[in-house]
Amino acid sequence: MSQPISVTVWNENRHEKHNPKVAEIYPEGIHHAIGAPLADAYRIQYATLDMPEHGLTEQVLQDTDVLIWWGHMAHQEVSEDIVERVYQRVMHGMGLIVLHSGHFSKIFKKLMGTSCDLKWREANDKERLWVVSPGHPIAEGLGEYFELPEEEMYGEHFDIPAPDELVFVSWFTGGEVFRSGCCYQRGMGKVFYFRPGHETYPTYHDSNVQRVIRNAVEWTKPVQRPYPSYGNAKPLEPLPQQ
Repeated sequence: MSQPISVTVWNENRHEKHNPKVAEIYPEGIHHAIGAPLADAYRIQYATLDMPEHGLTEQVLQDTDVLIWWGHMAHQEVSEDIVERVYQRVMHGMGLIVLHSGHFSKIFKKLMGTSCDLKWREANDKERLWVVSPGHPIAEGLGEYFELPEEEMYGEHFDIPAPDELVFVSWFTGGEVFRSGCCYQRGMGKVFYFRPGHETYPTYHDSNVQRVIRNAVEWTKPVQRPYPSYGNAKPLEPLPQQ
């Protein structure tokens, strides 16, 4: 019997400690709200910024098939060594799901190679997420769109490379639109960026958001094949004598 997919949910876990509103919405932390709906099908472990090595030791990452990343107020506190460690695991096949303000995380910017900047507004906007790639596995089980009654607005231009595949586009009551579900291949790993998830709104309790994250775990999980070999190579066929 095959082993269950191992998912590590990483969270700064800072807002929950300092903002009573966030603590009320997510009493066990944003990471537990993200991970709990997945626990019936996956092996879940949690890591936070203030743990030794940010909870992302070599062993933890080697045991991780998919890493989910939520960060906001402390991107600069993430060690460059840990960023490189995560980067190498993605290159070797680990899936990475970056949520909401994780667009400014060191790891996402390293993988994208751009500023990953955008427009934003925290004003209780309604967000309507349109499914623009209805045949994509991450859209499985969703309708043509779903709505979040209160969310932070993110607006274009979003300074990222053109996604390999775009699954969702968001519209906000202020009139802005945003590429909200972006798929990338990096090395042997898959990366999915998903926009919703501002800490002062109960976004991760929404069943559609939970469905997207679950689908994204399935899409980003590693492909079981050997890592490619590089460098000097012997010929597969005999070469003519020179």
